[in-house]
Amino acid sequence: MKELRETVKSLLTEGKVDLVIGWEKGTMPGASTPVFIDTAEKADSLIFDSTCRNNLSVYFTKDRRELAKDDKKIGVVVKGCDSRSLVLNITEKQIDREKVTIIGVPCNGVLDMKKVTGKVDGKEILEFTDDGERVTVKGREFEQTFPLDEVISDSCVTCVRRDAVEHDLFIGEAREPGSDENAYVEVEEFEKLDSGERWARMEQEYSACIRCYACRNVCPSCYCNVCFVDQNDPQWIGKSPEITDTMIFHIIRNLHVAGRCVECGACERACPMDIKLLLLNRKVAKEVRDRFGSVTGTGLENKPAMADFKEDENQDFIMG
Repeated sequence: MKELRETVKSLLTEGKVDLVIGWEKGTMPGASTPVFIDTAEKADSLIFDSTCRNNLSVYFTKDRRELAKDDKKIGVVVKGCDSRSLVLNITEKQIDREKVTIIGVPCNGVLDMKKVTGKVDGKEILEFTDDGERVTVKGREFEQTFPLDEVISDSCVTCVRRDAVEHDLFIGEAREPGSDENAYVEVEEFEKLDSGERWARMEQEYSACIRCYACRNVCPSCYCNVCFVDQNDPQWIGKSPEITDTMIFHIIRNLHVAGRCVECGACERACPMDIKLLLLNRKVAKEVRDRFGSVTGTGLENKPAMADFKEDENQDFIMG
């Protein structure tokens, strides 16, 4: 924590950046909130732990006009998945690499608070601490400690790139990516179902959707000026949460982020209905990896799979 704060102070004091986006402690136990640091004094509020769930790269795509004001040089604190989003946005020309200072932090996974509250049978949590390997929660007449690995987000369980793949500075020592040999076990189980069973599974999941669009709004890869669901002329789909329109929304969004989703899990964590949104996203990510050898956001030299073409790439899906 101290190294992160001192690094940000130095960047601001030396004029290398005008603003740093990071996290500070939230108002609820087990929560943090994004913070914009523009003076060295404010850097003391910075934190990084398992409560830092937001993918901060979203501010470059959702709020890029605001951030571009006055030609600001911006620093941003990133986990592995956040850095992959930044790489994607840089390759898509949404971010000028020269104006961004990327500060990597060592990530051991981010909390799924639903798992935490499940561990304490829904009791009210009044205090929360995280030592990097274990979390401790306290409430009225109870205190429990459990391994961090048991309460991290599902997207973090299979993550093999926890540290920033692209960074200018790193707090601590960055680790090499792990093997993704077992990263898609759930997807492989899904693939064993026949087409009718897969459709029924998806219909069951998406029937709970209330079309709040929280999944879209937190996604750094979803940044169209006008989303197709908000268009009235022509109106592509109905506005009500009728299942057919809901399925169309999710399928089109899924195809829209094909080869662009970094599997950060922000969509799933934001969903108020606990829909397993990552399953279909990861199915497509696996398909893109297997067919095109492309893993999103892992190198500035790599174009997104759907924006690139190689004469020798696998095209058997066209013949099918």
